[in-house]
Amino acid sequence: MAETTGNSTQDIGAIIQNIIEIVVFFIKFWYATIEGFIRGFMKKEEVDVSGKFVFITGTGHGMGKQMALQYAALGAKVLCVDVNEKNNSETVKEIKQNGGSAFGYTCDVTNREAIFALYEQIKNEHGFVEIIVNNAGIMPCRPLFELTEKEIRLMYEINVLAHFWIFQAFLPDMVAQNKGHIVAMSSCAGLFGLPNLVPYCGTKFAVRGLMQSMYEELRKANKDTQIKFTTIYPYMVDTGLCKNPRFRFSWMKLVDPKEAAASIIEAQRTGLEEASVPRHYLYSEKVGRIWPRKAMRIANDFVDTYVESDKK
Repeated sequence: MAETTGNSTQDIGAIIQNIIEIVVFFIKFWYATIEGFIRGFMKKEEVDVSGKFVFITGTGHGMGKQMALQYAALGAKVLCVDVNEKNNSETVKEIKQNGGSAFGYTCDVTNREAIFALYEQIKNEHGFVEIIVNNAGIMPCRPLFELTEKEIRLMYEINVLAHFWIFQAFLPDMVAQNKGHIVAMSSCAGLFGLPNLVPYCGTKFAVRGLMQSMYEELRKANKDTQIKFTTIYPYMVDTGLCKNPRFRFSWMKLVDPKEAAASIIEAQRTGLEEASVPRHYLYSEKVGRIWPRKAMRIANDFVDTYVESDKK
């Protein structure tokens, strides 16, 4: 009888404990929800990047070049990385001519050993890298059956696997110092499936997943992690990758690379976890998931915006 009474007491204690945990959960959850909505309408302060080392891949042209120029104008020390030495050198030269600080490195980001060697070189020459922008990418635009195995593999090596190698090389220093910020280029093609971009969409959906899961892995190891992650979803940017864009409405035109770069830097400096360029595309995707797929396909057909095949 005494044993039965003891078990009953333990059961009651466990129930009370569960109730307390549930109440605390709901208080925290709704507090965070209300706080998040309020903060969403408040102007966010932009962190100062002057004097910080910013590592950017794909700085030889397009958004990468524009981000390098604009970070340098903000006083950051830019580490420009590209496989094209000539174009990359031009970016570094332009930054220095404008009074900025930049250092050029030639590297094939698909080569894991080259990434680790680059990390060692940069660490010896400059020390801690606080901001990383994984920007390099390629985008062949053709139906899946017209793409070669080599093209598909290269797309994944540049657009996805390079992120892993950079994480493995540079992230341990951020973990050791419990600070740093990683920015990764996904795409609106990482929000919506599009014709002529099947492998490309796959790579950009992958970036979205690896950024979210990497942050959760760090947060699981350290609840107080101060390392930040920002995933960017640019619309079609006028960099030359979108050779045959199609849009029904003029307001859906290509985004200027300078405007895209400024928007990305603002997202990083204000600590956004996700941001599209323009901003409303991300919200459109989230709202669109509430609607039935058939209805959204009708909307997609009406908007009629995509990239036509670059093989005519």
